[in-house]
Amino acid sequence: MIEMSRLRSVVPVARVFFALIMVVVLLRSAKAEYEGKVQILLLGDSTTEGSIPRLLKPKGPHLEKVIELLLAAEGDLPPCHVINSSLSGEYIQRLFTSKRYERNGEKLPGLDFIFIRYGLNDRARRENFTENFPKDFHELIARLRKDHPKARIIPMTVIPFSGKEASKEINDLVRRVAKKEKLPVFDIYPRYAAELKKGHNMLNYRRYPVEKVPAKYLPLVKPYVHGGRVVVMDNELDGILGHLPGWTSDRHPNLAGYNVIADETARYLAKLLRAEKLSK
Repeated sequence: MIEMSRLRSVVPVARVFFALIMVVVLLRSAKAEYEGKVQILLLGDSTTEGSIPRLLKPKGPHLEKVIELLLAAEGDLPPCHVINSSLSGEYIQRLFTSKRYERNGEKLPGLDFIFIRYGLNDRARRENFTENFPKDFHELIARLRKDHPKARIIPMTVIPFSGKEASKEINDLVRRVAKKEKLPVFDIYPRYAAELKKGHNMLNYRRYPVEKVPAKYLPLVKPYVHGGRVVVMDNELDGILGHLPGWTSDRHPNLAGYNVIADETARYLAKLLRAEKLSK
């Protein structure tokens, strides 16, 4: 039997040893998701987050997963992990004032690529947009460079959403910021616009106030109602309700739209990853 004095001296040492083991285990588990993979961060608004497709099809796959799958399908690229840290309604100033940047962006480990797609909400909600949006964008880039010095920062143009004139105004400012910062621009706009020519409403979901639906159709739309609106992923009800004014006015991407974004993003990334591979 161990003497009590010896036991008292052994127990604290054992506790310390056990605590150290637990710290190592926790650190490994926290980092396991990031080790051995190229880390890609997506920062943006609702057109990057995809809240409605996630609501209607929670198991996905959604934008970040589709990008991973497309990159893996190439066969010659390193394993990639895509983190979608975007939020509906967000603009750059709110990213900072809400402290979301500190919570969801500042301390992410080992980032290799950061894609930034803001501008739609900035234009709608930021005062003195043409002056403050570039200022906010420069500030975001500065913060990202400080917090993630090894990451490649890639500003993106917006998708066709608010009309050609509004899109051009936003995208011209994005290009101007990128030029001053000596950064490449990932221009997603042309590919998305080209896909829309195949069918103007094929890449957006339908979200319509239920109070505007004629009473005779209410039993029909009941399974599609979420938060007081009829929400449909694609053209499923167009044949019946497509005549209603504004039925297709919501231009947010549906899953088909996000797959276009994912495909173009994967193509862009594949070129960068291969170029890096050749330079080593």
